[in-house]
Amino acid sequence: MRQIPLAIGALGAGPERTFETFVPGSNGQALLHMLALRQGAAPVYLWGPAGSGKTHLLHALVDRLARQGARCGWFSGDDATPWAFDEGWSAVVIDTCDTLGAEQQQAAFSLFVEAATHGTPVLAAGRLPPVDLTALREDLRSRLGWGHVFGLVPLSDVEARSALRREADRRGVFLSDDVMDHLLTRFARDLKHLMALLDQLDEFSLATKRTITVPMLKQMLAEEGGA
Repeated sequence: MRQIPLAIGALGAGPERTFETFVPGSNGQALLHMLALRQGAAPVYLWGPAGSGKTHLLHALVDRLARQGARCGWFSGDDATPWAFDEGWSAVVIDTCDTLGAEQQQAAFSLFVEAATHGTPVLAAGRLPPVDLTALREDLRSRLGWGHVFGLVPLSDVEARSALRREADRRGVFLSDDVMDHLLTRFARDLKHLMALLDQLDEFSLATKRTITVPMLKQMLAEEGGA
């Protein structure tokens, strides 16, 4: 478990995962719902493949609450139990629900009960919709599904290009059309992977004092064993 009193966005050189940096694409309804979330709201469950924006939206909500001085509890399949509820939290987040083990499922169910008692919103996410989370205990699965459920989809090629361009511009990094085309045609197009590549390119460019080009990209991947 991670108690999060500060904005999550500043994670190294990566893009800030805030509502302002979220590119909704076809996921506008989920974004609007998260923006309007208030204390005492029904649970929210976000599902979709990797790179569709689930964790970004969860981080964005926690970031906004942190800027207001609030604290949140963040749990995932990577966190060992026990998980303890804090009455001072303004939200409880449970990420990667599809990876929860038996003890984590019991802990997550207990969090739901405690959160409901105190009117604390629960936000959760996983790769599958609640109905398909057959490995989870039924009482937890039903709670994940009884609130607002949003299926998220990855960005289209045009949307991914726009998001990549915007993040590069934010960093002051110039990406030519050739580099953009290479990134979008040769690699996984989900934003998580593309932003990780942008991180690598930015660092490699600074280290070698070279402008980012396709040959430089190929050299970076070759040196890191990626080609």
